Amino acid sequence: MVSATYDGSPAAVGAGRPRDKDGRLPRPSRRAVLAVAAIGLSTSLTGTLSACSAASGDTSGVTLRFSWWGNDDRAARTEKAIRLFEQEHPGVTVRTSNGEFGSYLQKLATQAAGGGVPDVVQLDYRQISQYAGGKAIMPLDGVIKNRTIRTSDMDKDFLRTGTYKGRQFALPMGRGITGYAYDSAVYKKAGIPTPRPSWTWQDWAKANKKIAALGLKSPDGRHFTGANDGGGNEDVFETWLRSRGKNLYADQTKLGFTEDDLTAFWSFLSTLREEGAIAQARDSVQAKSTETSPIGRRLAAADFTWDAPFPGYTALLGENIHFAPVPTTGGRQGTYFKPSMLLGIGSQSEHPKEAAQLIDFLLNDPRAGDILGFSRSTPPNREIAARVAKSLEGSEREIYDYSQTMEKYGLDIPPTAPPPGDLAIQTAFKRIHQRMIYGMATPREAARELIDEANRELES
Repeated sequence: MVSATYDGSPAAVGAGRPRDKDGRLPRPSRRAVLAVAAIGLSTSLTGTLSACSAASGDTSGVTLRFSWWGNDDRAARTEKAIRLFEQEHPGVTVRTSNGEFGSYLQKLATQAAGGGVPDVVQLDYRQISQYAGGKAIMPLDGVIKNRTIRTSDMDKDFLRTGTYKGRQFALPMGRGITGYAYDSAVYKKAGIPTPRPSWTWQDWAKANKKIAALGLKSPDGRHFTGANDGGGNEDVFETWLRSRGKNLYADQTKLGFTEDDLTAFWSFLSTLREEGAIAQARDSVQAKSTETSPIGRRLAAADFTWDAPFPGYTALLGENIHFAPVPTTGGRQGTYFKPSMLLGIGSQSEHPKEAAQLIDFLLNDPRAGDILGFSRSTPPNREIAARVAKSLEGSEREIYDYSQTMEKYGLDIPPTAPPPGDLAIQTAFKRIHQRMIYGMATPREAARELIDEANRELES
């Protein structure tokens, strides 16, 4: 997988076209802010936030601040939907800011440290526990109960992804799912069947070996492999774990896997890497975008990715690239529907009611649904998703059909949001994996190091 944290945007993977409020709550803890800032600093800061003032509305009335990340298409769609909201709510002005994922996270962490989280804020799945635990966002149970925000057309199990310690702090804005971008022409040449929802990790390993045995060369004359090495990606490991009946976290305070589990995962991939069946260390480490990934550089035939970024692969590599299910263990799928991003309300918002109305409008108004489309992956409101899907074509239609297929196949319910320490653990996961693939540690030694560091983070 190209990026360790999914932001639901083709731009993020280098696509060519691609409570009730009881008063002012305490500011987030220093630990929460530092953890969030760390992940922002580890991401390429190639963009800057831009602010856009609302063009309509009574500025003498209520003014809401709303921030999100995303590409130009998402920005244009969001602005259009907001202008419609302002028309429906005279006297309410929405001031917006959006930017590239990394710089967005960094600025949001700074705002949280100063107690200035926007009224409505777009959050990554991994941020929920940090910001809820740090009291930077407010619980939404009250506005859901009184139906200021309606959730009746959303899957209840999916809503739990925005919970922290049993309370709802954020609502998903898109429903994403992992998959496998692969070159169907290469698979056909190697005699590999089209991947099905029940194919296994062993099937995947055999496919990679067959492709490597073809003796194909990349444009620069290097050995062509079966796939990228996803060993440094916590999301891929989570998929592997869940296909074995385990979870990344037992709850929001404890790991759900053992040293043996991680050793087995890293050993499995290390063997394939040593055999030349998957990408070598230097090529995996360079994978910062679709273009710089092994598949993007035409060094490999496949890559784990998410549904929303998938159109970026077809735009770059052509119509032979298709979206397939991730491998299973004995037919048990480890993937699940995860929020591409969520919406929350800043704990110090002076207008929580209007902020909740804006969230409800973006999630449940059919006109907003038509405008936003699948720009944040599949809308969580099932009626709106089915409505918008009728107009989808090409790769976007393919990923929608894929999600429907996987839902029918059967997936386990999603976990709650990761614990506050997950951001730091995710960074350690990638760092320790890189040390291992460069021969600085064995899979067992690396797994022990990660477990020790993760437990210290969760206990602090």
